[in-house]
Amino acid sequence: MYTRVAHQFVDVLGAKQLPDDAETVTADEIRAFLVHEQKRAGLPTAKAAHAYLGVWFAWLIAGEERTTFSPVLKTDKPRLPQKASKYLTLDEVAALLDVCKGSNFVARRDAAIIRVLIDNGLRVSGLAGLRLDNVDLRGRRLKIVLKGGDEHWAPIGDRTVQAIDRYLRARAQHARADSPWLFLGTKSRTRPGLTDAGIQAMLKRRGEQAGVEGVHPHRFRGTSAHQLLAAGASPDDVRRILGWKSEAMLRHYTEELGYERARAAHAQFSPGDRL
Repeated sequence: MYTRVAHQFVDVLGAKQLPDDAETVTADEIRAFLVHEQKRAGLPTAKAAHAYLGVWFAWLIAGEERTTFSPVLKTDKPRLPQKASKYLTLDEVAALLDVCKGSNFVARRDAAIIRVLIDNGLRVSGLAGLRLDNVDLRGRRLKIVLKGGDEHWAPIGDRTVQAIDRYLRARAQHARADSPWLFLGTKSRTRPGLTDAGIQAMLKRRGEQAGVEGVHPHRFRGTSAHQLLAAGASPDDVRRILGWKSEAMLRHYTEELGYERARAAHAQFSPGDRL
């Protein structure tokens, strides 16, 4: 990939032969190529080309094919416009839970999954990977595996505990109740546990039934963090609840809805209203 992009760079500018002339490549030429790529294939392609060329020139410098600094500057990295994320409202989550009412296995399972998702923003991979021995209802927590293999105890509220407890009683009658996986599917397969794709399909189906568009696991992640912050939880608490190691992840998921929280705070503490 790096070589292909480097040769595209040469073909477009037609003035250099990498790596023979790597020493003379300038930042202006890199910028011209990025502009060309953006016009040719769009911002994502130009952004990728910037990354590939950065790696390419770092390699050339390490191999002493170029003795000066890299012409691929961070400040020239194409910026993708930030798009507004869609979060779920509590009314929408309530509508999802409403269509999951019932005492049968599927209804109880789906309600438990939705409650876990809104309670702590669990990743779909972590949710699908839950095993029976990861559940501690007395301690109101679930043990999940984060990216990188670290284990994390995700807290759950009383209503989520109740939902899981109700599901476990229905699960006991399942044909594959001896499976170690917490959430089971309804079809017989090598792995009886509900998969990532199975959870996504379930949420889409429940969203259609509830009249809520675009329901998928990732939407619950930002929604959970926002609701915790809006209710008064500290940023550090929210970061730990969702298993994030850096404050940057917290900002990534909650920055946009921060303006909504700020407006709510202003409505409560408005200086003008106190005059």
